[in-house]
Amino acid sequence: MSKAIIVGASSGIGLEVARLFIQRGWTVGVAARRLDLLQPIGAADVEQIDVTSADAPEKLMQLVDRLGGMDLFFYASGIGKQNRELTPDIELATVETNGLGFTRMIGCAYRYFAQQGRGHIAAITSIAGTKGLGPAPAYSATKAMQNVYLQALEQQANARKLDIRFTDIRPGFVDTALLSGSFHYPMMLKPQAVAREIVSAIEHHKHIRVIDWKYRILTAVWRRIPRCIWRRIKL
Repeated sequence: MSKAIIVGASSGIGLEVARLFIQRGWTVGVAARRLDLLQPIGAADVEQIDVTSADAPEKLMQLVDRLGGMDLFFYASGIGKQNRELTPDIELATVETNGLGFTRMIGCAYRYFAQQGRGHIAAITSIAGTKGLGPAPAYSATKAMQNVYLQALEQQANARKLDIRFTDIRPGFVDTALLSGSFHYPMMLKPQAVAREIVSAIEHHKHIRVIDWKYRILTAVWRRIPRCIWRRIKL
């Protein structure tokens, strides 16, 4: 029976992905910053993990030990806000969570799988890493960092001949608490549909998965826009 640990499973995409893997017969351990928000979905074990805390890797390994191992590490933690005024607290908190927290936890899982000799790391990044987005500077910058970090680890694992797979999940706007508020986001996706596509991408060992088809077209267009034009676009 395969064993997965999902960090950021208290709501949204992480919660739906956890449900799907449990339905498929996986042994699943879930973690979140607030234990009171974790729902009774049939997880084998739970752990309180704040990815911005220095003891987060230690707590992850404790959960791995109690679960009896780990085959898949799925990372769904992250924050992001529009910040057109460049409020310092928002920018710095985003970098701390999406930059330092991401590096801390992905690195811990990578080292575990390197020692084990095999494993699969999947993480939710975002289409926001495709280009620098003026309304959310730190968010788009940290998502680009996540994209490149996973790419670098994949290259390193190949060079070290480690059997570690990577899946970079890049959703568009998803109807979760992260995007709640007065601003209306276009082409909003449902977390249940996104979760189904994520699980399929993991099962088929996809390296990168942009969700969904509308965003695959959108990001393909974005990549072709020259910098001199992009900087004049109002988002």
